Amino acid sequence: MIALAKPPLRIAIAGLGAVGLQVARALDAGIPGCELVAVSARDREAAAARLSTLRRPVPVLEIAALEPMADLVIECAPAALLPEIAEPFLAAGKSVVVLSAGALLQHEMLIELARQTEGQIIVPTGALLGLDAVLAAAEGEIRAVRMVTRKPVRGLVGAPYLVEHNIAIDDIREPLRIFNGTPREAAVGFPANLNVAVALSLAGIGPDRTTLEIWADPALTRNTHRIEVEADSASFSMTIENIPSENPKTGKITALSVIACLRKLRAPLRVGT
Repeated sequence: MIALAKPPLRIAIAGLGAVGLQVARALDAGIPGCELVAVSARDREAAAARLSTLRRPVPVLEIAALEPMADLVIECAPAALLPEIAEPFLAAGKSVVVLSAGALLQHEMLIELARQTEGQIIVPTGALLGLDAVLAAAEGEIRAVRMVTRKPVRGLVGAPYLVEHNIAIDDIREPLRIFNGTPREAAVGFPANLNVAVALSLAGIGPDRTTLEIWADPALTRNTHRIEVEADSASFSMTIENIPSENPKTGKITALSVIACLRKLRAPLRVGT
């Protein structure tokens, strides 16, 4: 006896920048088991114009109107909007794909809410190479996790940490280490830049034991992350160079990671943790 097909997951996207628009186009082109039903954006008129090229244009709504329309929302917005986007979905026991992982550390009540309602917060792999290996190692004992991030200057200019500490990087001519601390600290000082470090910490030994360096490098055109892990099951190091998207603070691979995540939700064969 063949089981009846499940209805498609109704997907909403909150934020229609470089990542949100690419994910919207992929959903419109077709991701098995998923259907784009609505988006929200700060400039609703401009967003509607951008969506007009889709085969099946969807409405552009206020954030508060998304939850009744969808089973899952993809957060592609400024980090400050995460609670407004996520809370209605989690309260209803639904799912949220979170790109602003750093904001989770400032709003941990969202994790508790998901636990209470059996909702789910999904943090895609994004720009982080080897997240599956870190997750597997965390089932044993991880002794240390270290990450060194090097970014082009234009992707870091204006970060709150630099402003607060009067660190000028516009005219530097050689690499400059601008931060040495933990992902929890970086999530506050670099809210648009270091979601990858927070994802690493959540997969491994936490945002207070993971160590992080951030370098501004005027010679770079790509965001570069090097990760070193020491565990009882394995010791490994990884380096990835991410090509920036239209938004210099975000790599092109971020949107592709969200698309890959959506494909796994209803896939008959799922590869990777």
